[in-house]
Amino acid sequence: MQALKKDIKKFGAAYLIALPVLVWYFIFNYVPMYGAVIAFKRFNPAAGIWASPWVGLENFVQFFNSYYFVRLIRNTVTLNIMGLLFSFPAPVIFALLLNELRNRLFKRTVQTITYVPHFISIVVICGMILDFVKKGGIVSLLIGFFTNSGAENLLLNPSMFRPVYVVSDIWQQVGWNSIIYLAAISAIDPELYEAAEIDGANRFRKALSITIPGILPTLMILLILRLGSIMNVGFEKVMLLYNTSIYETADVISTFTYRNGIQEGNFSYASAVGLFNSVVNCLMVVAANQISKKLTEQSLW
Repeated sequence: MQALKKDIKKFGAAYLIALPVLVWYFIFNYVPMYGAVIAFKRFNPAAGIWASPWVGLENFVQFFNSYYFVRLIRNTVTLNIMGLLFSFPAPVIFALLLNELRNRLFKRTVQTITYVPHFISIVVICGMILDFVKKGGIVSLLIGFFTNSGAENLLLNPSMFRPVYVVSDIWQQVGWNSIIYLAAISAIDPELYEAAEIDGANRFRKALSITIPGILPTLMILLILRLGSIMNVGFEKVMLLYNTSIYETADVISTFTYRNGIQEGNFSYASAVGLFNSVVNCLMVVAANQISKKLTEQSLW
């Protein structure tokens, strides 16, 4: 306790700056957690949370036995795995390529252009994507040209939703997500590159032996966090892109929860699905952290 008081006295300004963030998280992330109890009740808004009757694990059993369970898990996990395989490495590769540019003006221009999609509203982004992939859209026309097929609306084809989602995610986030890797690269000791150059190492060898190991701790931390959200998919983007004709591949846990909880008013069932999703994500974070600690000695805790 004495050490804490001493630390607060020494770094009081820093704690004061952090206080609004802590208060925000407490109010909007921790206080609402008591509402998760409705996952074990048959919630009646008129009666309130505590007066609603308990049903135990009935909502969870209903979800596990439902027709949609396997489809939702498959779609959610598949989109996230595709993101890990393509979206996650993209900013790393982009940062490594940017690091090799010597023309500062060109480098900054490329960075600025790639940052722009991140700051555009997701509604506008999805509107652009819908225009690009509709029948007669630029992307549909290009695909039709190279495959000798008609320029169909790609988002009416269930098999095309995942590629459209992943490619558009790379386009939207690759520049912004590369910032943290560029920062990690800038922290690498320049003398390492000088020594490697004296030894005759080319650019590729320096990137392989110095740059990548230098950013590996940052890479592993972000990978752990990404694995911790393996059951989460961007709700807003999927909602704005999907339609009933592609539910087979586009419907994910977050959109299913929205439809059942908000549109159909089945609050307890939707809460049970959301709680199941959160528990799996939590377990994934712990497992990924332990695996990373054993294999690379990098971890969150």
